[in-house]
Amino acid sequence: MIQNTLEVKNLNRSFGAIKAVSDISFSVGEGEIVGLLGPNGAGKTTTINMILGVLTSDSGSVEVAGYNNKTHRSLAAGKMNFAAVYAHIPGNLTVKQSLNVFGRLYEVKELKNKIKTTLKEFDLEKFANSRIGWLSSGEQTRVNLAKAMINSPRLILLDEPTASLDPSVAGLIRERIRDYAKFNNASVLWTSHNMHEVEGVCDRVLFLSKGKIILEGNPKTLPQEYDKKNLEELFISIAREPLTLGFE
Repeated sequence: MIQNTLEVKNLNRSFGAIKAVSDISFSVGEGEIVGLLGPNGAGKTTTINMILGVLTSDSGSVEVAGYNNKTHRSLAAGKMNFAAVYAHIPGNLTVKQSLNVFGRLYEVKELKNKIKTTLKEFDLEKFANSRIGWLSSGEQTRVNLAKAMINSPRLILLDEPTASLDPSVAGLIRERIRDYAKFNNASVLWTSHNMHEVEGVCDRVLFLSKGKIILEGNPKTLPQEYDKKNLEELFISIAREPLTLGFE
């Protein structure tokens, strides 16, 4: 039985002379939500793109639900999905059409019923026949998240998933993702600059700095280990002065 849905081993990626990701290894267990944190340019999005297989690593390996994402790319891809504020769904499609397209790409069984339940779960029923380009940024974010759930993925990769949502809707989305991970034994890798959100959602966090994982642990107890009052203060210290904390 697979205990870790995601296994990343010795992953490396450079862009010319710039080392974007440097020999990182980590895992995400079944039912676990892990925060991938770090300042802009730390290597978070590059890491996610290598896990997805849209960016080739220089070396190292990624396995999703036991499938290597290079040697068994289609099998690995079918076990995961992705949502980010910068990954837009074509605006000329209606919400229902977009879910239908992505559902067919993932060969979702009983797709009509799956679309119906997904629309309800994300409070999108009234927008089912609306073109996505006409929706607000927050509504589009909910569509993107609904798309990320359409194939019942074992692994969900979320890059700033609630960035454009108001606090009330963001709270509901966080609850929905937590419930999904818990009741489906699914894994989530979550990037965010909202440390309050991370503390409330994530079971474990990984801090990236200059392409390296320099710290990991429980987001609720980790700050105290470094004499910081909360996760935000720890994040700021790592972003500004990692040397003073002995991380480099």
